[in-house]
Amino acid sequence: MLGVFLDQETVDNDDLDLGRLRAALPDWRWYRVTRPEEVIPRIAEANVVVSNKVHLDEAALRAAPNLRLIAIAATGTNNVDLDAAHRLGIAVSNIRAYATPAVVQHVFALMLALSTKLIDYHQAVREGRWQRAPQFCLLDYPVREIAGKTLGIVGYGELGRGVARVAETFGMNVLVAGRPGRPAEPGRVPLPELLPQVDVLSLHTPLTPETRGLIGARELALMKSDALLINTARGGIVDEAALADALRQGRLGGAGIDVLSVEPPTDTNPLLAPDIPNLIVTPHTAWASREARQRAVDQVAENIRAFLAGTPRNLV
Repeated sequence: MLGVFLDQETVDNDDLDLGRLRAALPDWRWYRVTRPEEVIPRIAEANVVVSNKVHLDEAALRAAPNLRLIAIAATGTNNVDLDAAHRLGIAVSNIRAYATPAVVQHVFALMLALSTKLIDYHQAVREGRWQRAPQFCLLDYPVREIAGKTLGIVGYGELGRGVARVAETFGMNVLVAGRPGRPAEPGRVPLPELLPQVDVLSLHTPLTPETRGLIGARELALMKSDALLINTARGGIVDEAALADALRQGRLGGAGIDVLSVEPPTDTNPLLAPDIPNLIVTPHTAWASREARQRAVDQVAENIRAFLAGTPRNLV
């Protein structure tokens, strides 16, 4: 039974214990990175393929006649042609709820850094401005508390609920947006009604045809001019050019962005311009604590063992 891990480097930075994963199969081939042209030859003999972000289309799947299981090392499944896998009798599993503490932590790191002007004040000290101040502190940038503020959540699954729980401990009021394209649901607020009410908007919805471009110029215009936008979900949910314009023009208080529409991004991405104020961009690391990555590989191992035992889990 041969397993192939196509993109180990996306999960393991040589800091994880891979013992459970290695023990799940008798034979492994490990690849740090796999380019598109390398996919077919690398999976041709595989019985199990582990992939985080390598694209597996129908042509690749048809070229792997022994393939029985694709174990995705992530929750999202957009890198696998699921219809083709099902037609070919190939099971596909994903991992779930492994990164909740890390993502929730990152959401509040971004929210608090923006609210306290952490980066601005850190830079002020590095530039010697505190040292030259005529009084004991600097008050150059307005600091805001999040207690008593309203948090809007778009996407109320595992991650959205985790953020809501922590928000309540900070004394925030939580509103949950209705799901795009779905009928009205009790306890949820239609997005156009929610946006003007929130002081912080946090996105946790998957990228689907219904959510692509969900937050564009029209939606940003509905938000308060001092509101914050936090996106740790997927870059395509936000119109990046519209967000850059809103921040430049002072029509939004700030944004913390961990995901972009193309990753790795190019220098032409609107949100990487050097002149955008009140913006923090992190390189898709909200999920990436060592603890979360360890849980990820251990859960992949569990999925493989369960499948081989005839009790598959986390099938998609």
